[in-house]
This record gives sequence, structure tokens and C-alpha cells, in this order.
Amino acid sequence: MSGTQATTGAAAAAFAAGPLLLGVRHHGPGSARAVRAALDAARPAAVLIEGPPEGDALLPLAADPQMRPPVALLAHAVDDPGRAAFWPLAEFSPEWVAIRWALAHDVPVRFIDLPATHSLALREPHGEETAPAPEAPAEGAATPAVDPVRVLAETAGYDDPERWWEDVVEHRSPAADATADALAPFTALAEAMTALREAYGDGGHPRDAVREAYMRIQLRTARKEFGDGVAVVCGAWHVPALAARTTLAADRALLKGLPKVKAEMTWVPWTHRRLARHSGYGAGIDSPGWYGHLFGAADRPIERWMTKVAGLLREEDRFVSTAHVIEAVRLAETLAAMRGRPLAGLSETTDAVRAVMCEGSDVPLALIQDRLVVGETLGEVPDSAPAVPLQRDLTRGQRTLRLKPEALEKELDLDLRKETDAARSRLLHRLRLLGIGWGEPAEGRGSTGTFRESWRLRWEPELYVRVAEAGVWGTTVQTAATAKAESQALAATALSEVTALAERCLLAHLPDALPVVMKALADRAALDADVGHLADALPALARSLRYGDVRSTDTTALAEVAAGLAERICVALPPACTGLDADGAEALRRQVDGVHSAIGLLVTGATPAGTEAEAEAGAEAGTGSGTEAGATPAEGLRDRWGAVLRKLAGRDTVAGIIRGRATRLLLDEGRLTEDEAARLMGLALSPGTPPTDAAAWIEGFVGGASGGGMLLVHDERLLSLVDAWLTGVPADTFTDVLPLLRRTFSAYEPGARRTLGELVRRGPVPEGARNDGTDHAYPGFGPGLDQDRADAVEPVLHLLLGRTPIPAEATA
Repeated sequence: MSGTQATTGAAAAAFAAGPLLLGVRHHGPGSARAVRAALDAARPAAVLIEGPPEGDALLPLAADPQMRPPVALLAHAVDDPGRAAFWPLAEFSPEWVAIRWALAHDVPVRFIDLPATHSLALREPHGEETAPAPEAPAEGAATPAVDPVRVLAETAGYDDPERWWEDVVEHRSPAADATADALAPFTALAEAMTALREAYGDGGHPRDAVREAYMRIQLRTARKEFGDGVAVVCGAWHVPALAARTTLAADRALLKGLPKVKAEMTWVPWTHRRLARHSGYGAGIDSPGWYGHLFGAADRPIERWMTKVAGLLREEDRFVSTAHVIEAVRLAETLAAMRGRPLAGLSETTDAVRAVMCEGSDVPLALIQDRLVVGETLGEVPDSAPAVPLQRDLTRGQRTLRLKPEALEKELDLDLRKETDAARSRLLHRLRLLGIGWGEPAEGRGSTGTFRESWRLRWEPELYVRVAEAGVWGTTVQTAATAKAESQALAATALSEVTALAERCLLAHLPDALPVVMKALADRAALDADVGHLADALPALARSLRYGDVRSTDTTALAEVAAGLAERICVALPPACTGLDADGAEALRRQVDGVHSAIGLLVTGATPAGTEAEAEAGAEAGTGSGTEAGATPAEGLRDRWGAVLRKLAGRDTVAGIIRGRATRLLLDEGRLTEDEAARLMGLALSPGTPPTDAAAWIEGFVGGASGGGMLLVHDERLLSLVDAWLTGVPADTFTDVLPLLRRTFSAYEPGARRTLGELVRRGPVPEGARNDGTDHAYPGFGPGLDQDRADAVEPVLHLLLGRTPIPAEATA
């Protein structure tokens, strides 16, 4: 008998009892190999696959050389892109193997599951983006959801269903598949599933009845067209239902009245990490990287796996020799034999790697789990795949800017003075405004100036849904971001929302949106009389003004609004700082800090180079300040804010934490001498002040990340005042102020706390003795000021600040 005759005879025997039903477990290498062997043996005239029929037109793309799994079919409702579903396929998915086999052998292939137009309509909007999985029964239902694999595993005496499935299916070697009956595994699995369906009915998945009715209708249509020579690749749970004898009228009755939505479908890249979640066909797998290895390894899978692990560990500078690999393989095989397994599985190889290559540590094992067991593989789809216009524009932008989407998180540092980096920054900021979180701003490793940006980039498949959703705003990233910014500006109710939006528009370089945003900003600012809202809004505006020079954006209108807000804050803040409880005082203290930083930015941005230094020199020489001749409007704002801080620092009715903070800000700005600061501290810590109020004043003055520890280290008068007050607190009230003090001093650097302890232990230096030439040194300090070393630092500071040194005769 010739080979052709033998193949024809095998095919005839395979289809003697009707269509060939190949029940599988989704995303399983053993099932994939078994499907390929069955198709080679049966040679069907057509292949039907569980999946949405809208994807039939996309199936030829699976043969495109640019298509590289893992990939997924993405369906979304046209009118509501957030209502979406994925059907993911990996290289080791039985469905993918069947599709590729059919295309390679020029055999018709179709999807036969419930159409996406119905399954999307049955889903909750903006639910988790997974393929339509069987519904769980309502709470209190009589029939719980059944896991068929778990039931079969328990029947076979296994306590772990995954281990049973691996032993029975996944660890079948390719050589064994080639010599055994290719259809035997599917016959046995169909018998087992039939018994389970007889015992459990729909297994607690009532929607399956609708899906299976549609699949039976499609199967009938295919049999009329191709005869019985049809192979069906579907979840093993559905095999008994597809083999059942029902009438066409009964099946159509189950489908009558199903809701519909208009749906679109395309291929999108997928990742192994997403396969590791319970998504897509309701069958998440814990180890896609391991399964991919089992499917791709032609022989000796354990030896090849250990070699991969050794290579990864060597890349991380861990010493792993060939002897380690050999010993790990031996240990894994020994463990498999002791546990009665046909082949070492993931648990055995993991135990062997931990013992031999990781020296018992789970730290490198976590790296292996992340990089190899799960994996970071990101698939690719051809350019000819359908996509919404916004996605095509984004793809063009990614290629132009050389920003390739990757599943593995990576750091990106940008220099905004470079044209390409500035364009990358604009793209990422526009995507964030559209809710497409490909990149997140990160703390940079280098400069923190406005010319630098750092990002963390990571592409997730769900972002394709976000792109589809954002497509309602426009066909390009810029127009979509502009339209959404304008809509958000008109809908915003809080002033801080509009100021944050203005900042984002400047970062994203959306000049067309700025007029709408600025009008909304002016309207909200004019109507909002709450000083807290104004204080929350000002920092974002001040930050935005810094981007004018960096991003070549006109911020004139923004500067006018910011100056107006600052003026209103200066007027309204002192009355708002009275009559506050502890939480309100702490919140307002944070707002005072924000306003102070914002006004500093406004003054710096409005003062031309050299003007600020000249103004300071003139003030020191007594030539005037504020809005007098020679002073800039920015300097006038600085002086008005300084006057507000003086009011806050000197009023007993203001909360202690705010008074202390205002005193500290004035001292740091040079608007308050050390003697004045010591006097205010002495008043705040006087015996007549309640201990809790005094502790709050201390927290405002030296608390948080303000460098208060080093201030106390270098100014013994202030430290002595704090020490004297603290030792005089009555015992009955000490426990009340202790939490506040602990919060204040625990924020200091360990070195500052240690030095303060040494100073307190040593005691105060006698008055006038510190600079008498006697060595009163303690750790980290010399006997006095070294004038020559101090003078040597000054030129470096001028160079760093970009200022021209003031001639000595000008300050004489």
C-alpha cells in the first residue's frame, strides 16, 4: 500500500463516526502537539476552531512572516471601545497550531464560537478585557462551577490538577506522539468529559449552552459544505455538547433575542506575562515561558532548560559551571522518579535549580521565575493588520522617534534640548493625557532641572484598548489630546484641576488647547475665594511657567493668572491661619510650603539673568527694595510674600506649626536674622506657652525634610532653647507632646541625630569661647571658621549658579 493510500485510509477511519472533535486545554504544549499529530493523521477537509467568527477575515495574516506569537484577537464595540475582549494565542496554543496547519495545507479554516457582536453585548462595559468565559452561577445557586481538570485529577488520586495534566498530557514526548495512535488521547478525553457532563450538567456555566448551540449550527453548515471530513478544535468541556444530537430549531431558539453591538476586530501583540493571568478562554497559565520551552524543545527538554537557567544566572554575574548544569539535571530526574512522574516537571526543575545553582536561596529563583518561567516575550503583528487611525498614528510616531514598545520595563532619560528627546517627551505626555499609560515619569538619576526628564516605559496589551477608546477624540495623537484637554477644561469644577491640566498641556505642547484651558482657568480663579484652593493651584502654575524656555511655549497668559493668584493668596492667607485644629493647621502648613516654593519659581522665572544678584547686592548696600526704583515686579511679589510670612510668624493667634514654619522660611531667605529667630523661638517656648503649642512650633520650624537637624547642629543658641524647653516640660504633659516630637526628630538623617546627641551630651560651649582659639571640637567640627577654605568655595558657587561674582569693593 502506498503512503497516499495509507493516509486516505487513516482519514476515512478517523471520520467514520462523523466530524473529528479534538478537545483540548487552551495554551498547552502537549495539546498543541497532539492536535498537530491528529491533523497530520486525519487530513481533514476543513478546520473549525473555537473563536469569534468576525476573525475569519484575519486568519490569513497568521501566515504572514511578520506575525510572531504570542498575539491576540482584539474585539471592541465601535460605539464603546472600552467594551472589549481578547482571544490570546501563543505558539504552543492548540488553536494557533491548527490555524497554521490549515493555512500551510491550503485547508479552509473558520472560527465557530459565539460572535463578538453578541458576546460583547452580553459583557459588562469596561469589565476585565478577557475572552468571553463561562459565567459563574449566581450566589446561592444550587450547582457550583466545576473545574473538570480538578475533578479528573482527584479521580486519578492527584491532589494537584496541574501536575496531573502535565503527567497525562503536557509531558508526552514528541517521539511517543509519533508512534502512538494520534487520536487516542482525544477519544479518552472525550469519554471523560462526557461522564463529567452527565454528572454535572453545564457545570455551573449557563452561558455555555448558548455558545454551544451556535457552534453546533456552524458545524452543521460546515458538514453540508465539506461532508464529515471536518475537524473541530475546541475546549474539551464542549466536546460532549457538540457531539450531542439536537435539532436546528432547538439551537436557534437558544440564540433568539441575543443583544448585539457593532464590533470591530484586529490582531494585537500579546505577552507571556498576560498569558500568566486568568484571561483569554478563561484559562490563565502560571508558566508560559516553561510551556513555550516544552513545545519548542525538539529533545532533551530538561537539559536545555537547565542550560537556559545557567545562561541567565551568568548574565547576572553568578558563577554557574557546566558541572552545576549536569548535577541539576540529575537531581531533577531523580526527584521525578521518586515522585512517580514520567518526566521532570517545573516543580522538580525548580527544586533542583534552587539546591544546585542558587545554593538554597530564593532570591535568584525569583529572577528565574520572572524571566524564564513566565517570560517577557512580546509578540508582533504585521503592518497590514487592521487598526484604528489613532493606533496607526501612534505606531508611526513610535517608529519615527525610535521608541519600540517592549514588555520589559525600561528606563528612558531625555534631554529636552535635543529635538528627538523633546518630541519623545511630547508624545509620552500626550499619551498620559489620553489615559494611555505607556510611560510614567520617574525620578532621574542625574540632573533634576527642567531640561531633563526620566520615564519608565512598559507596554501592556491592554493599552491597545485604551488607544481604541481614545480614538473617539481624534485620528492623531496630537488632535486627540487637544480635544480631550479642551473637554476636560470645560468640565472641570475645581481650580486645581484646571491648573494641573494647564501644566499637562504645556508638557504635551498642545498650543491649540491652551486658549480654552486658560479661559477656564481665569474663570475658575475669579470665582474661587477659598485660599486653600488658590494655594493648591499656584504650584502647578509656577511649575508650568518654567517650561516656557525649555519647550518654546508662550506662557504670558499663564504668568498673568499666576501673578493674580499669588496676590490674592498674600491678601487672604493670614486670616485663614487662625482658629485651626491640628489637621487643618498641618494641611495649611503644607500649602504655605507650596506657595513659598511657587513664588520662588515665579520670581526666578521673571527675573532676568543678573538682576536678582544685583537686587540682592543693592538691598545689602541699603539702596532700597520692594517696588522702589530699580526693583522688578517679581521682587515686589517676593517682598509682599515676605511681609505675609512676618505676619504669620508674629501673631499668637496663628497655629504654632504655621508660625514656626513661617519663621524658618524667613530665616532661610535671609529676611530674618539669627537673633530675631532666636527671639521668636524663645517666645514660642516660654513657660506660659502650652507644651503642645510649643511642640507644634518646633515641628514647623525644624520638622520634616527642611534641614532642621543641621540648623540645630550649627546654631547652638537654637539648640539650647529647644533643650531647655524640653527638659522643662512637666511630666504630666510630656506624653502629650512626645508623639509630635518623635515625628519631628525621626525625620532627620542618622548623622544629624547622632551629632545632636553628642552636642546635648557635651553641653553648651561658654559664651564667647567658641572662637577663642581653643579646640572645642566635637565629631565633624573644627575649633572655628577657616576663612581661607571658606573663601575658596565662593568661585565654585558662582560658577554653579551662573552668576557674576560681586567685586569686593561693591560690598565694602
